[in-house]
Amino acid sequence: MEEKSEFLGKESTGKLLFKLSTPVIIGMLVQAIYNVVDTFFVGIAYGTESVQAIGGLSIAFPVQMIIMAFGIVLGTGGSSIISRALGAQEFKKAERVLGNVFSLSLILSVLVAIPCLLYLEPILEVFGATPGVLPYARDYLKIIILGGIFFVFGVAVQNLVRSEGNSRLAMNAMLIGGGLNIFLDPVFMFGFGMGVEGAAIATVMSQAVASVCLLLYYLKGKGSVNFRSETLKPDLKIIKEIGAIGTGSFVMESASSIMMIFVYNALANYGGDVAIAVFGITMKINSFIFLPLLGMSFGLQPIVGYNYGAKKYGRIVEAVKLALVAATTFGLLGLLVVYLFAEKLLIIFSADPEYLELGKIAVRIMVLGTPLIGLNVVTTILFQALGKARPAFILSVSRQLLFLIPVVIVLPRFYALNGVWTAFPVSDLLAFLLSGFMLLRIYRIFKKSTTSSKVTTELEVTNKPLQI
Repeated sequence: MEEKSEFLGKESTGKLLFKLSTPVIIGMLVQAIYNVVDTFFVGIAYGTESVQAIGGLSIAFPVQMIIMAFGIVLGTGGSSIISRALGAQEFKKAERVLGNVFSLSLILSVLVAIPCLLYLEPILEVFGATPGVLPYARDYLKIIILGGIFFVFGVAVQNLVRSEGNSRLAMNAMLIGGGLNIFLDPVFMFGFGMGVEGAAIATVMSQAVASVCLLLYYLKGKGSVNFRSETLKPDLKIIKEIGAIGTGSFVMESASSIMMIFVYNALANYGGDVAIAVFGITMKINSFIFLPLLGMSFGLQPIVGYNYGAKKYGRIVEAVKLALVAATTFGLLGLLVVYLFAEKLLIIFSADPEYLELGKIAVRIMVLGTPLIGLNVVTTILFQALGKARPAFILSVSRQLLFLIPVVIVLPRFYALNGVWTAFPVSDLLAFLLSGFMLLRIYRIFKKSTTSSKVTTELEVTNKPLQI
């Protein structure tokens, strides 16, 4: 098992970051396409009702994100433990973590599905569903919830595969799922005339196939971590460690959904169905910037985790610097593309004149902070990879809970609908400042650790968060 992952501690950090990040970025772009394809075909299928149907999928999306967030907590928590265990050559521990992630995926997906199905319409109303968009959101989401196991398991195992340095497999699984979704959407929506329900079925089936690909990888013994059936038994100590580390990512993902409760309700008050549809599309466009940034950071995670376990702190500093430069550059490019091609991007989904006019304003305001997001994402993943739960948690909730929700409550009272759009770059700036402060503190510790054994000892304190 050591030979399969020891390259994480030997190859140049620049080469490693490129090799590990590129497949993840491609996979994340496929994930962004996943998010867009359903909406694209729904816009075609419903014609004059496209704004309401797109609004329905927009309202359904945050609930879908909460389901996926359970996979993220298992994946980020489990991958952090596994990568550090591999670096420290604790292979039995890595195997126990793998088995627990598998079993917890099933348990959590069932526990989430029951209340969601029983109280689906009230949940959607809390998220701001208007009478016009509610039927579409309900029909789409009930099928997504029934297929929740594939989303939880698929997201979790993608992270585990990446933790051992096999980003290419995670990318291939997402490519297979994304390609299948593009093919199945028109089959179910137009061929069988199933509308938004057909879009949901296509998405679930595609995710199921991707999940099976990842499962077979471990069942066939191809991973750095061996799968043994006896490790499926839940281990309370491992569950607590996974939860402590992965809670930050869970809250960050769930924070998007909680944030959307406030945003969609503000949009319903100040703009109605059209504003809801515009926001949903704008978030999908933004995902082509944000998800690759996240993918770049996920490529960083196994490098940090392995070298932290192997006590090679200088390599961590090098890798983080490179990731920050790349993430900021990508954010700037994303901002430029959206500004230049805003209308062309919006018209892909609907040609409604009111939607296009409002959308051009919204998307150009909301992306102003994208060059700043990379610092927040990279720093959050850094602390997760180090197993430092407290700072990772603070950073993961900063943009969307600590900053965005209060701003989105206050600004619309003064600037109406434009206040909703402006809240996003304001929160990005505040999260950037907080992330910079916390990163500077940990950076100083790592720099000293290359020459001071005293500081190295400070870094190695078991399960104690750094005092940021």
